Amino acid sequence: MRETEVRRFVPAMPTELERALDPGSVVAYEGSFDVFDIEERSGTTLVTAGARGLRMTLRFDPHEDGFYYEQEGDAGPFDEMWTTLTWDRKDEGVVVTARSGVSLGLPFPALSDRVAAWKRRGELDRLLDRLADDLG
Repeated sequence: MRETEVRRFVPAMPTELERALDPGSVVAYEGSFDVFDIEERSGTTLVTAGARGLRMTLRFDPHEDGFYYEQEGDAGPFDEMWTTLTWDRKDEGVVVTARSGVSLGLPFPALSDRVAAWKRRGELDRLLDRLADDLG
């Protein structure tokens, strides 16, 4: 498993950020998958998403200052994937941090997981860039 992390200052108040971010918008901001279904289940949100014949379920658990989400089950591109999305107030906005761990479960994980983390970092950069553009 490889981990990656990105941070971005977003010129918005925490309440604005909380209104803009929900499980469906997080997946949409990342830009790799379309959201097909969102289901609420006992404080957890299950997002079914996919692209080009691939479907997966992401389980989102809210936290006081963000989200934790992970791929649920065996359907999906990863053997394992988790992400934390958190924010802290700073000056006239918030610093948003996205941290993720990925594993493809393939031979030669030093290479395959490195490529997966590189791609995941691009998705997280896109998430934070789009969020900052929308709220900036």
